[in-house]
Order: sequence, then structure tokens, then C-alpha cells
Amino acid sequence: MSNLKQGLFVVFTGAPGCGKGTQARILKERTHICHLSTGEMLRQFAEKDTPLGRSLKAALERGEFASDAMIIEMVKNRIAEPDCANGFILDGFPRTLPQAEVLEDMLAEQNVKLSAVLEIQVPDEIIMERILGRYACMQCGAGYHDKFQKTKIYGVCDVCGGTEFARRQDDNRGTVQNRLVNYRLLTYPTIPFFEARGLLKTVDGTGTIDAVSRKIEDVLGLRDDV
Repeated sequence: MSNLKQGLFVVFTGAPGCGKGTQARILKERTHICHLSTGEMLRQFAEKDTPLGRSLKAALERGEFASDAMIIEMVKNRIAEPDCANGFILDGFPRTLPQAEVLEDMLAEQNVKLSAVLEIQVPDEIIMERILGRYACMQCGAGYHDKFQKTKIYGVCDVCGGTEFARRQDDNRGTVQNRLVNYRLLTYPTIPFFEARGLLKTVDGTGTIDAVSRKIEDVLGLRDDV
């Protein structure tokens, strides 16, 4: 491939609740590249009062995935936008082997080569604790956790001062268990796919947020103090 675009092009992968979204947002702040969360994009789409939106919302609440065709089209259009030219972080895509195979083709069309695929590894019992305890500010979307990331002042958002919070409807034990099953059946086959291409880098995600962030910066060669 000639005339490859220069930049940082990263995929975050791992089981639901492993910390992909949190670490992707931190990396965005560190590198100033786009954070493309397919989960957030899909949830916004699911809130639309259309037949497809209502169907997608019901599927997400059951812990199921959206169709490959829907997600592929959404991601393809997004990475072609000008703000992704210097790099992006894909968070939640690809979630299936067919999506991983299509990703290669769509990146080739954009003259982009992935820098790395980061798999964040966390045991199931910790994932369950993380997901069931998380909530977000309804005003600005800042994320918190009952145990690991409380607000500095009880009931007040650290970022915007909002006082209303909400938990995702799909953050319940039954749905999380279903999502973990789906991950192993549908998403885990992408791991050997990327490993065979020399792109896979694994990170232990069981430490603090800052500790995991430092590990990610290490494997990407972004830290100056090592």
C-alpha cells in the first residue's frame, strides 16, 4: 500500500466492562485523535423513534449486538470524515470476525494501516462488579462508579455540577452474563485474526485506571518517562 496516512490508528478490544471506553477517552486526551465509540453511536441511534431504532433498542437491552451490516456502514462513513485523517481510536469495533475482515478493506480504501489492536484482559468477576456499579451524569455524560470512581461531592457531578444521574438499562446481571457469552462466541475470534497480522498487544486491565493507562502508553511507545 502506498501513500499511507501517518498517525495513530488503534483498535481497543476486550470483554464488556474491561475498561475500553475509559481508556479510549484517556488516550484521546493524551493524543488528541478521534475516539469512535460504536456503542455510543448505536445508543444514540437506538433513541430515535423509528422502527429500526426501536428494534435496535430492544436488542441492546437484551445484551445482543446490532447487525454487522448496520455497524459496518456506520463506521465506514465515520472514518472517512476529515477529523479522522490523523488518527482514531476504534472502541467497540470490530465485534465479529466478518467485521474485522471488512475493516481491513475499508482501511485500505482510506490508505490507513492499523498501529495496534489493544486487548484489555479482565476476569469475569471483576467485569461484573465494574458494570453493575457504574452510572453517569445525565447532563454531561461523565461516568462514575459506586466503588471505584465516586463523585468528589456526594450527588454532584465533578465536571458540570449536575445532580441527576442514571444507569444504563442493560447494566444488569442477566444482560451482562449474556453479553459475556456473546463476546466469547462472536468477538473473541477476532483476537487470533489480529494476532496473525502482528497487530495484537495485550494489557492487564485489573489495576487502577491510571495504572492501566500507563501500560497502554507503554505498549504504544507514548511514554517519555520510561
